[in-house]
Amino acid sequence: MPKRIPTRQLIDGLLNGERLALARAISRVEDEAEDAARIVQAAFAHKGKAHLVGITGAPGTGKSTLVSALADNYRESGLTVGVLAVDPTSPLSGGALLGDRVRMTGHSGDEGVFIRSMATRSGAGGLAKASAEALLLLDAAGFDRILVETVGAGQAEVEIAAVADTVVVVEAPGMGDEVQAIKAGLLEIADVFAVNKADRKGADRAVAALEMMLETGGGAAQTILHHGELMDARAAVSDESGQGWSIPVLKTVAVSGGGVARLRDALEEHRAWLQESGALADRERTRLARMLQSLVEAELRARLERTLSPAQRQELVGRMLRREVDPYSAAADVVKRFAD
Repeated sequence: MPKRIPTRQLIDGLLNGERLALARAISRVEDEAEDAARIVQAAFAHKGKAHLVGITGAPGTGKSTLVSALADNYRESGLTVGVLAVDPTSPLSGGALLGDRVRMTGHSGDEGVFIRSMATRSGAGGLAKASAEALLLLDAAGFDRILVETVGAGQAEVEIAAVADTVVVVEAPGMGDEVQAIKAGLLEIADVFAVNKADRKGADRAVAALEMMLETGGGAAQTILHHGELMDARAAVSDESGQGWSIPVLKTVAVSGGGVARLRDALEEHRAWLQESGALADRERTRLARMLQSLVEAELRARLERTLSPAQRQELVGRMLRREVDPYSAAADVVKRFAD
């Protein structure tokens, strides 16, 4: 068993960009170790330098391959890259596949690339509290670009808008649905569309369909409460001059690298637009509001566990089953115990 690094030494190593310190810091955050909060608190003042790029879309569109190709492209430009791949947690076993790290083994040995897979665990929609904290640690460790990939299933596709500066929605032709992006609110969160596997038949049709939707979509950025989570609905965001970001629809072939350089350029153009328009500060505000909410909710859950033992919870459920108390009154009783 490796020797445990003292917290202060771990923090210093993290802020100096040491990979081992970063890996162990993320593990302590993920495991909710007793010094996890101290690590995040120390890193917070050093965040804000990286550009956070979210990669989402339906399974099978080639997101992991595209992330790997993007990382290669950034490295050729001399930029360092952190990759966070969020895999789903089984609701039965609690385990996760964590397969993205296996698919990105081509970057092993490159000190300028750091790849970490994380399970969704208790994340309400797929992006756990620990994932947001891991992104903060990657930022504080000094990476220039951070790519976060979701599994592309369920609410996690939309939820990524709350943690990323720029969101890439990945589509692919021949997925059995002409316009996958109209589902799950993906049209509203995309800053860039990438039609991957564009060497397949139907790629031009997919591009045309997306462009048509964007022309008729519109909408303005706003902070919304979605399934209890604060996030940013950001399509057709306009700056103070009224000049909005025109969402590009790009074709890529990630396995060969085709179109990846143009995708990287689009991400850099969007980064520049965010800074010039002031939208970057708005997204950071939304991100911090969401982090505050998640931390408060985590503390309330912890207090619930301390206030109501499993036996007491079962007793309360039993009383509801026997119709001795209704759920609303039972909940009010638990909340009253919080106050006491």
